[in-house]
Parts: sequence; structure tokens; C-alpha cells
Amino acid sequence: MTPSHVLVPLDGSPLADDALVFALDTFDCKITVLNVVTPLDAAMSEGGVLESGEERREAARERAADLVDRAKRRAAEADRSVETAVETGDPAETILDYVEARDVDHVVMGGHGGERNELARRLLGTVATKVVGEAPVSVTVVR
Repeated sequence: MTPSHVLVPLDGSPLADDALVFALDTFDCKITVLNVVTPLDAAMSEGGVLESGEERREAARERAADLVDRAKRRAAEADRSVETAVETGDPAETILDYVEARDVDHVVMGGHGGERNELARRLLGTVATKVVGEAPVSVTVVR
């Protein structure tokens, strides 16, 4: 079945960028890119280890804005456009909630967060694993 709305979660990793390129090249439908900002006091964030503050929240918001702006530029280079969204929460849960709430019928995402330390690779790989296991729609994992 050909999708009508593809969601591409972006985390700034090379694999997430590859997932966007794959989606743009493969699907001729509405594409939404989503960046999930993890709350600084959440267990997966560095806020569980380092002191949180407004400067960290602002930096996270700026990084999210940069990621979605880069996605818009990449889509424009391919003569396409994308819708963008920035949400806050647990990455996997937020992606799954977004799918349910916005009539997404396919997710394309990177398999893990790329070349980071072992802990980050395992945590980010867990996001893809959870989305694949729980999404009510097809999920393509780009590796």
C-alpha cells in the first residue's frame, strides 16, 4: 500500500539524515519531520547527570529548530517540501503518539543515533526497536 503521510523522526544523526533522504526519494506523499526534545530531567537525557537550567532548555530548542530547518533545506534541494514538528517527551512514546494523532501511515527512521558512545547507541537503538515493535503502521529502518 502506498502511504499518504510519512513521518521521519530526526535526531541529528547521519542515519536520521539518511532516513530523510530515503523518504524523499521513495515516497511521493506528505512527509513530516519530527524532532523530539527530551526533557532535561528525563532519565534518558543528560539532565539526569548534569544540572539543568534555562540555558540547556534554550540550547535544546535551538538545536531542534536547526534540525527541522536543515530538513526543510534538504527537501527543497530535492524539489520537495516537508512539514515540521518539534515535540517534547520520551522519544519513542512521542513518535508513537504522533503517529496515532496525525494519521501517519508509515514511519522512516534511522536504526540508531550514529557514531556516539556505547550508551547513546544503545538508548537510541532502543527508540527504533520500540517504534518498530509498537507502531500500528509500517516502519522502515534505514541503516
